[in-house]
Amino acid sequence: PIIVPADKAGKFCVAFDPLDGSSNIDCNVSVGTIFSVYEKKDGSVNDLLRSGAECICAGYCAYSSATELVFTFQGSTVEGFCLDPTIGEFVHTRFDMKFPADGGKRIYSCNEGNFIHWDQPIKDAVEAFKNGIDGKPYTARYVGSMVADIHRTLLYGGIYIYPADKKSPKGKLRCLYEGIPMALIIEQAGGIASTGYFEGKIGRVAELTPDAIHCKCPIIMGGPRDVGVIYDCYKKAGIETPTL
Repeated sequence: PIIVPADKAGKFCVAFDPLDGSSNIDCNVSVGTIFSVYEKKDGSVNDLLRSGAECICAGYCAYSSATELVFTFQGSTVEGFCLDPTIGEFVHTRFDMKFPADGGKRIYSCNEGNFIHWDQPIKDAVEAFKNGIDGKPYTARYVGSMVADIHRTLLYGGIYIYPADKKSPKGKLRCLYEGIPMALIIEQAGGIASTGYFEGKIGRVAELTPDAIHCKCPIIMGGPRDVGVIYDCYKKAGIETPTL
């Protein structure tokens, strides 16, 4: 952590992933930055190791054919801005961003290279997406850069899945500066940010409390239509699921 000297310190502390998707950068795939903001308490690292429910602001930048900034404040709307390089300013271009009411495009996004490590309900749900729900198979889209995959999911609909599994029982993505900020954005846009089955239950990513700066968590994010498919598979396995 970088502790700002007391004479220059402000009221807030920030956790961020400066270059999400950095493993893709040499092949010019979309990357981004993710951040979460908390109110300062004692000025130590413990200010960040708090429940996601205490996150007051979250956002991301997506660097691609355009540079977009998406952020939200706790209890507010999700807003999007696009960098206009001719004036050097971010222009407000997306207002009160929401998941498509009908679930949007039928897209599932996950790293199927981990299929053999997943629990059976996740396998069953992904097979359901592939084979078709109501006779309509889903399209697979996976960039491997969380910002790119979540940005597409937020705009188009569908579901993003990076669950806990046998290889990574605590998940793979970082809780403090990937899971929690994206969960705040997704939920305030009308979506669901679930942990899937994790530590004996299915919970909300936004309610997790990180125990270390770089600790990890599982993530399932999407609209009710598609997260409901995964929940139905958990129910068939006898696992209690939240009401959507």
